[in-house]
Amino acid sequence: MAESFLTGSRKPAEQAEDVSKLSVEAGGEVAAGGSVRGSAAKFTRNSVMNVGRLLISTAAGFVLPTFLIHRLPVTTYSAWVLILQMSAYINYLDFGIQSGISKYVAEYDVRDDAVGLNMRASAGLALLLIVSSIGVILTLALAWQAPHLFHEMPAGLYRDVRLGLIYVGVSTSFSLLCSIFASIFTGLQRFAVPTVLSTLNRLLFVAVVLIAVALHSSLAMMGAGVAAVNVITGVLQFGAWRRYARRVRLSLRGLDYGVLWKMVTFCSAIAVLTVAMLCISGLDVTLVGRYDFRQTAFYSIASTPTNFIIGVMGAALAPLLPSASALSVMRSPRQMGELLAKATRYASTLLVVSGVVLLVGGYWLLRVWLGAGYAVQIVGYLRILVVANVLRNMCAPYANMLVATDSQRIAIVGATAEAVVNLGCSIYLARHIGAMGVAYGTLLGSFVGVGMHFGLSMHYTYAKLTISRVRLFLSGMGRPLMVVIPTALLAPRWWRDVAAAFSAPMWLAWAVSTLLLLWFVAIDAEERDSLVRVAERRLRSLAAQG
Repeated sequence: MAESFLTGSRKPAEQAEDVSKLSVEAGGEVAAGGSVRGSAAKFTRNSVMNVGRLLISTAAGFVLPTFLIHRLPVTTYSAWVLILQMSAYINYLDFGIQSGISKYVAEYDVRDDAVGLNMRASAGLALLLIVSSIGVILTLALAWQAPHLFHEMPAGLYRDVRLGLIYVGVSTSFSLLCSIFASIFTGLQRFAVPTVLSTLNRLLFVAVVLIAVALHSSLAMMGAGVAAVNVITGVLQFGAWRRYARRVRLSLRGLDYGVLWKMVTFCSAIAVLTVAMLCISGLDVTLVGRYDFRQTAFYSIASTPTNFIIGVMGAALAPLLPSASALSVMRSPRQMGELLAKATRYASTLLVVSGVVLLVGGYWLLRVWLGAGYAVQIVGYLRILVVANVLRNMCAPYANMLVATDSQRIAIVGATAEAVVNLGCSIYLARHIGAMGVAYGTLLGSFVGVGMHFGLSMHYTYAKLTISRVRLFLSGMGRPLMVVIPTALLAPRWWRDVAAAFSAPMWLAWAVSTLLLLWFVAIDAEERDSLVRVAERRLRSLAAQG
């Protein structure tokens, strides 16, 4: 599937010629004779590493709430969640700078233009230095205003929340500056180093928090431990760059202001999109903390499984940006459109399959994870968030390819419309029905976002991503959505605050019918044959080893 994902629908000889050329220019892995495997293999390898990193960090992340929610009072855990949430706002200050660095590094590496590559990486460093400084100022402002933002929070927690926020927020600003090195590795399509360091950061984060809670430390000390982890991994990123990617030189001396301005222009549209994303998905927990503080812990935990499936898809698609940036140099708009169709279908299939499992089995997952009492409190939020996030993230490949083809400005209107609807509805509904109103606001915004992409944005990107919107919707989203049919028909039996009312034959019928639709509808015959061949090779290999 990954091979066809990158090569589109062209003839094999044409595919081999183009991919061979790309891989040779980029220092790729295509052997003499021109195999199609170079670019596709690199994409697959990078996707697998990203997904592997995410699985490891998520496994650790699932352990942490289980431990904390049973060791800390609900109000204290809610305060800790808000510390992390407000510190995470620092990352929104990236404003697409990391994407810009990765894009230009990939393009100029393909062209073998070391001077152009270094100039653009250095411009990215200058911008990250500015926004990380703003991050420190923002952290201090949020810490100062914390009592006014969360007036329902117990007053005894204010001091620790302020200190914890300062520790985590300032160290997150330092991490943002150090992200220049991860962006360079991403642009060079060398995902191993940032993958290892990101995984290490997550594991150390979990370990530090677990130890702090076991020792009955305060929220401030927990924040200090997290800050130490962020600083250590930032320094390790610097060391990795010096050892493995020093050929990409970084210097603020002799900075080309024309290049800097071009980087700013590139990032300006992404900055607007970033603010929109903040309104769409970054303020949910904070809004719950402000209007329904006691539900903050439950709402944040409900976000964890949905964030996981979105994260898996994002990790799998992360190599799409540098790959599409490089491919756009030599591929036609129609071929890029075919790439978009395949990427959308693969992403939608992953989202839908993960979504139906969470919808039907979400209560059982929460019960095993946290216990029956918490499962009842959380499952309602979980289901609304699953539907909302599966729907809106079906357009994630399109968003990636907009950036790859330098067309991100076109998405501003759609993203802004979704942000306005999401934030406006979330605030209004939160005032009237509490935390559930924030979830419904996210759902309403997702419909607007998808509608704006298909109704407006794609009309203006046809010249670069040439594909019919009807065909893209039917092939990229319609086919994967057919997998939902058995789940939708049985909705009255699982949309409950307790476990799904399924008998054993009903469970079997649901599982079999869902898998059949996945196999015969969501993926096509060529992909089925490819999967069968891969499975056969693996089985023969295992048999030979045995």
